[in-house]
This record gives sequence, C-alpha cells and structure tokens, in this order.
Amino acid sequence: MRFVLLIAFACAAHAEDALRVGSKRFTESYILGEIVARAAGGEHRPGLGNTGIVLAALKSGAIELYPEYTGTIAAEIVRLPGSPGLAELNAALAGQGLAAGVPLGFNNSYALAVRSDLPIERISDLRRHPALKFGLSQEFIGRADGWPGLKRVYGLPQPTPAGLDHGLAYEAISAGRIDVIDVYSTDAKIERYQLRVLQDDRRFFPRYDAVLLYRADLPQRFPHQFEALKKLEGRIDERLMIRMNAAAELEGRTFAEAAGLFFGGAEVRGERRFLPTLFGADFWRLTREHLVLVAVSLAASIGAGVPLGVAAAKLPRAAQAILAAVGVIQTIPSLALFAFLIALVGTIGVQPALIALFLYALLPIVRGTHTGLVHAGRGPVQAAMALGLEARDILSRIELPLAAPSILSGIKTSAVINVGTATIAAFIGAGGYGERIAAGLALNDNVTLLAGAVPAAGLALIVQASFELAEKRLRWLPR
Repeated sequence: MRFVLLIAFACAAHAEDALRVGSKRFTESYILGEIVARAAGGEHRPGLGNTGIVLAALKSGAIELYPEYTGTIAAEIVRLPGSPGLAELNAALAGQGLAAGVPLGFNNSYALAVRSDLPIERISDLRRHPALKFGLSQEFIGRADGWPGLKRVYGLPQPTPAGLDHGLAYEAISAGRIDVIDVYSTDAKIERYQLRVLQDDRRFFPRYDAVLLYRADLPQRFPHQFEALKKLEGRIDERLMIRMNAAAELEGRTFAEAAGLFFGGAEVRGERRFLPTLFGADFWRLTREHLVLVAVSLAASIGAGVPLGVAAAKLPRAAQAILAAVGVIQTIPSLALFAFLIALVGTIGVQPALIALFLYALLPIVRGTHTGLVHAGRGPVQAAMALGLEARDILSRIELPLAAPSILSGIKTSAVINVGTATIAAFIGAGGYGERIAAGLALNDNVTLLAGAVPAAGLALIVQASFELAEKRLRWLPR
C-alpha cells in the first residue's frame, strides 16, 4: 500500500503548486471549468462526478474551486430554504471552510421539459397525466431541490423513475421512449429537440445563479489568480452560455474550443470525425496516464496477492477468511469505492484510483496462487521432502514453479480487468482514456465516447495477448 501511495504522490507532485479548478460531469460545468482555469492560469480537473464528489474534493484540498450554482449550494450543501443571497450562503459556508463569490452573470435553473406535441404547459398539469414516462437524471432524483421536493409540492402521482444520464435523456425523449425529462434552462438541446419547458407555476425551483465555490483561504494563497477570477464577474449572460453549450453539444467542438468563444475564439463549425478525435492532441497523455494506473496498481497487487495466495494455501484455517475478504472487495461498486477512498485519503485523482485498482486486482491473483499451490503435484514435493529440503526451499523451487501457470493466469485476468476499470478512474480526476468516455457521455457524443473506449479495448487485447505469449513460453521452460 505504501508503494502505491508513494507512486501516486510522485505522479501528482507536479500539480501541487497550481490553482486546481474542478468541474462536474455535464457540458456547462466542463466549459465553465475551462474558462475559470484559463482566466486564472490554473489546471482544470474536468468531469469529477456529481456534487458530492466535487464537494469532497474541494473540502479535502484536492481542488481549490469549481463552478457551482446558488440553488445547489443552498439546497444541497448548506441546507437553507428559499433563495438565499450570497451573504447568507457565505455565513453558512464559513463553518465548512468554504466561500462563494464572483457571480458569472447568468441563472441556469432546473426545469422540466416535455415533447412539444403533448398538451402540457405547466408542471401542475402533470397531475392529470399519470401515465407519462419520466426520464430523470440520477442527481435530480436524489436532490432535495429535485424530484423528492417537486413530487411533494406538486402532488405528482408518477412513481420515482430509474435514473437516466442527462445527455442520453434528450435522445430518449426524441425517440419517444420517455415523455418528461429534467433540463437546465441554458441547455442548447432544448430548442434543437423542440421541447417545451414547463412553467414552474408553484415556484418550486430557486434561482441557480452561476458562481464560484472555493476554499475560504484561496484569496490569501492565490492572490493574483483570485484577482483575475474577479474579472469574470457578470461577463457570461444566458445567451453566451447557451451559445457555448451549443458549440460543444451540437457543433462537435471540444470543451476547450467552446470555452474559447468567451475569449473571442473563432466561430468554427463541423462534426467530429473519429480518427482525428482518436489520435487527438491528448492521445499520448491519456495513454501514459492509463498505463501508469494499470501498471502500478497491478505491480502492487502482485506484491500483495501472491503472498496472500501462499498464506491461503499453507494455512487452511485462514484460507476462507482471505478468499472471502478479497471476494467481498470485488463486489463493491467502483464509484462507491472511489467515493469512500476520496474521503479516506483526503484527495481525488491518482491516489484513490490506484488504491481502488489495487484492491480490485487482488481476487484473481490470490485465487490463482491458491489454486496453483493446492493442485501442485504431490510427487515432486514429497521427493523434495525426502531429500531433506526445507519448507521454504520446497515452496520457492518446486511448488511456485509448478503453480506458475495458474498464478500467471490470475495476473493476466487482473491486468485485463484493470484496463477496463481504470476508465472509471477518470470520474475522480485520475486521467486515462476514461476522460474521453466521461466527456462523450456528457455530450451524448458517440465519436468522443468511442475515442476513449476503442483504445481502452485495444490496450486490453494487447495486455491479454502479451500474457498469453508469456504463458506459452512458460510451458516450454525446463522444469
């Protein structure tokens, strides 16, 4: 475990002095994160997940700030009713060592939208249509200012639906599979898909003015950057934000290019193409990051897994406990484990990702080692014992070589699994091919998504082929 942490600290050390800007996993947050990072000369850690994960990263010091909305701060972070102003929010945030400021100039409220062919104008009208199918984002379903409160205030009869990714919901409603979705008022796709935003006739949703949520000591630690950030105040209106969202979601531009419109970037249009996106400027960086995640976590898992497998084989009473423990770890959902490790380690990025991957890789290696040793030929072992070899020598010279194919098979399985699991690490800022997958999901863009999935699948095939070649050579080695 210390080995994993030392490597992680080394990988992250270069960014310690930079102003680290986070963002959530939806288009607008990506774009605002790019703008904020560029304005302050900082480093953007994009698509870190939902409010809970980004807030945990902020509190731990893994990032210094991220774009947030006053309604979210009030309802989800400080639990204040109504629509409190910045002064009230900051008074409540002070106890958490946080502050909010620099209003960017636009309100991006939650809303519900329906297909334009439905005879519905207001949210209260939904009560008369209990058969309508809702497709709501996971975060909206769980938020106090989302579905639970909305259902209660309006007395809606519809049951709580299963969560649906925000970007995919537009495709689903366009295809007629659902009837109602939650939207942000600055979504560029509302007009494109000809949706009708329902009137909030009971004024349930508060204002969601875009601001910066930051650590309270940021102005003292980064005085020059904070002065640069203050110049963003009031400079982004709703029309500009919708325009930048459209550039990313409808015109095939990267988040950085969309953010460039704020700084006077050229109006370039065009669809994304697969090969230029696949071999884009970030390809080698993402490849390097992905390889580091897989190789370091796998090396640590081998270092711990093989001894654990030996212990399980040599200590029958401990075998069940060891195998059960590594088996239980394998059943923990990856995002839940990542969230737990963020709180435990106190940061986001490479460190919790490596620990999670290390834990997930243990089971195949431990089982492979245990199985190989248990089924090792008894004849050679008994012959060695008759010759007077010590147990340590029998293990290292006889049993482990005989168990090597089974051990190598377990290592191969762990390596292939880690290549795929490492893509999820991008959701906590660890980099790798998962960055493209997360961006593709946010944009509902198959080209970007495939540009992350294809190299990850290719790497998994290369890893598997390499281990199979090693296994073939192992069979021909003299025993």
